[in-house]
Amino acid sequence: MRSGLLSIAGAIAAGALSFQSVNPSQAPAAPPAQPAAPNPDAHYQIGPDSLPQDGVPKGDVRGPFTLPSEAYPGTQHTYWVYVPAQYDPKTPASLMVLNDGQAFKNMDGDVRAPNVFDNLIYRREIPVMIGVFINPGRRPDQPEPTPSNWGDRDTNRPAEYNTLDDKYARVVVDELLPAVAKDYNIAKDPERRGIGGASSGAIAAFTVAWERPNEFRKVLSIVGSFTNLRGGHAYTDIVARAEKKPLRIYLQDGRNDNRGAGRDGKYDETRDWFLQNVRLMRALTDKGYDLNYTWGIGRHGQKQGGAIFPDMMRWLWRDHGVSTDPNDTVERSFNEPGTKK
Repeated sequence: MRSGLLSIAGAIAAGALSFQSVNPSQAPAAPPAQPAAPNPDAHYQIGPDSLPQDGVPKGDVRGPFTLPSEAYPGTQHTYWVYVPAQYDPKTPASLMVLNDGQAFKNMDGDVRAPNVFDNLIYRREIPVMIGVFINPGRRPDQPEPTPSNWGDRDTNRPAEYNTLDDKYARVVVDELLPAVAKDYNIAKDPERRGIGGASSGAIAAFTVAWERPNEFRKVLSIVGSFTNLRGGHAYTDIVARAEKKPLRIYLQDGRNDNRGAGRDGKYDETRDWFLQNVRLMRALTDKGYDLNYTWGIGRHGQKQGGAIFPDMMRWLWRDHGVSTDPNDTVERSFNEPGTKK
């Protein structure tokens, strides 16, 4: 035993062994931090169709205008009108209405619809159209929605957009359209009229076309709230039971959209945005609707919808007039500006 101790002592003296003092109060080292989960929306960026292009005539965005509402007494709607450079008041123009207009017309936002209209009309990929950007209704004392506050807590947006009745259709068809038609020559053919939106604005667009298919036939839906905010999840069964309507619909949603967190913290499938969009797609498919859809990886917002907005518009309006005459030099040229009012 003594010889063993001497061997250890010798090793220490020779520097072969060393000891460090340990502070018993020192906490163990924390595990390395896990890398942040990738942002699924980072993969969606707007492209050239959504940006100003050299040589492309720019339309005007006129407004804001104020529209008093009879459907919702005491409220008013703010709207803006996009007038393409090619608009000729002698020729009826197609129409595209976009709910939550402040977001769709925002030239620093995710959609930038006026740029898209400019570029696609110039290349004859969509018809010459008037665009209307309409905000949800509000009382005069309430704030106007903004890109950072769409008005869910301080305007009439939840009641107008999420309720399954015809009151918001009355705003668009009976109040907005006559006001716009006073100043612009709008096509009366419902096949030449579309309506769209994002989130609650998307289900509102669907409801307008569903209630008034003789006025609107095209629907654009970005992360549509077909969920149980005010019964919107019922649309799947409503579509399945109802006679097919002459609608063309483009649905977009992401797998990381709101996924059903209930008020008690438990999963509620009626408040699962992605599930309810898929259910609606299946019901529309089973009924034979003219339908397109895109499921991405994104969250609840306009990132993917904005990136594909030009393609959504091209698909919805793919049947606008076209000439196949090889000698038609007008058809084979860019759509230059016409007479503007």
